[in-house]
Amino acid sequence: MGGIYIKNKWLPYLMIAPTVILICIFKIYPIIQSVVQGVLSSDGGLTLDNYKFLFADKAFWNSLKVTLKFNVIIIPLQIVIAFLMAMLVNVKLRGIEIFRTILYLPFCVSLTISTVIWQMLLNINNGVVNSFLGLFGVRPIGFLIDKKWALFAIILISSWRGCAYWMMFFLAGLKGIDRSVYESAKIDGSGFFSTLFRITIPLLKNTSLFVLVANTTANFLLFAPVQIATEGGPQGSTDLLMYEAYKAAFVYSNRSRQACIVTILLVIVIAVCVVQNVFMKEKEA
Repeated sequence: MGGIYIKNKWLPYLMIAPTVILICIFKIYPIIQSVVQGVLSSDGGLTLDNYKFLFADKAFWNSLKVTLKFNVIIIPLQIVIAFLMAMLVNVKLRGIEIFRTILYLPFCVSLTISTVIWQMLLNINNGVVNSFLGLFGVRPIGFLIDKKWALFAIILISSWRGCAYWMMFFLAGLKGIDRSVYESAKIDGSGFFSTLFRITIPLLKNTSLFVLVANTTANFLLFAPVQIATEGGPQGSTDLLMYEAYKAAFVYSNRSRQACIVTILLVIVIAVCVVQNVFMKEKEA
C-alpha cells in the first residue's frame, strides 16, 4: 500500500513534468539569456553600455511611445467589446449557438492569415473597405500607408481576432453565475443596468482580472501584424517594441540591443500586470 501511495503521490508531478521542462527550455531559459546578454560586453564582462546606447537612440523612444499608445487604446477596447459580445451571445434565444459560433470564427483563423486578409481589405487601390467608402463619396484612405491611420489599422486587425478569443472567457464567466441571483434581483425590481453594474460585473471580477492580465501580455508582445502589414512604418508609426527587438536581432544582427529591448519589455509587462492585480484587489476589498 505504501508503494501505491507513493506512486499516486508523485503521479501528478510526473504528468506535468514534460510541460514544465518545455516551458523552462523555450520560455524561462530565453528570458534569462536575454537578461544576461543585455549586461554583457563583447569580451564577456559586465557592462551597462548596451542600455546606454539604447537609451540614446531616438528609434527606441519612438518605439516605446508607440507601444504604450497602442496598448492604452487596444486593451480597454478589446475587453469592452469582448464583454459586450459575451453578453450578446449569453441570451436564451433559439439558434444563438450558431450566432455564437460565427462571432468566434475569427479566432479560428491564424493571425498571419487574418493579417493578409485585412491587408487586401484595406488596400488603398482596390480594397473592399475603400470601395465601400467610395460609394459615399469618401476618397481612398491609405489605412496601412498613412501615418495617421496605420496604428489604428493594426488595432483593428488585432482586435478582429482578439475580441472573439476573450469573448469566450467572459462567456464562461457569465455561464458560471447562478441564475437564482438574477431571479432574486428581478423580484427586487432591479433593472438591466442596475443588475449589470451591481451583480454581473462584480461577480465577473476574477474572470475580468485574468482577461486583463492575459490581454495585456498578449498585446505588449504583439508582432505578426506589424511585421506583415506595415514593417513598423510609415515613419515608425507602428514600430512596436517587439518588432524593434525583431529588427535588432534579425535585420541588424545586434543581439545585445535585442536582449535589452526584450528585458525592458518584460519589465514593463510585469509592472503593468502587478499594478492591475493590486488595483483589482483593492476594488474587491
